[in-house]
Amino acid sequence: MASSLYDITVVPYRQTLGGLVGVLEKGADYCNEAGIDLDELVNFSLYEDMLPFGFQIFACALHSAGSLQSIEKGLFNRPDSLPSHDYAGLQQLVADTCETLDGYRRDQVDAMAGGEVLFAAGDINLPFTTEGFVLTFSTPNLHFHATTAYDILRLKGVPVGKLDFLGQMQLNK
Repeated sequence: MASSLYDITVVPYRQTLGGLVGVLEKGADYCNEAGIDLDELVNFSLYEDMLPFGFQIFACALHSAGSLQSIEKGLFNRPDSLPSHDYAGLQQLVADTCETLDGYRRDQVDAMAGGEVLFAAGDINLPFTTEGFVLTFSTPNLHFHATTAYDILRLKGVPVGKLDFLGQMQLNK
């Protein structure tokens, strides 16, 4: 079976973001019960030179729905400034990102196959094929940032596991 661009973007992006919805919900519930300040969590980093939890969630949106928008434009730029969200705002960002992904039709995404995407940041210009951009840039970034957010929640004691992270898998029915 051949995989289409839709199969390697929307389907796994939606799975990862769907898992993130549940992980964030469990995180909020746990932190509220344990008296952990959600604003402190938003600004928490695993290490001093790493970006905080809030950025990790923002990057998940950027490397999923934002990736598809970049494919449509043929250009990926890092944002000029980073939005500031509280925990509830991050949850809403993920919900909105899921809604955006759900709005893409298979034929619409598949029609973007075979194109080019330029990563442009300052003096750096990296030309990708659409598929190369998805498979070697956006998908690895999405998983890196989702894992980092998950790890921050685990470090804070949130009782989530691998199945929470995985979200809704595609099972043979």
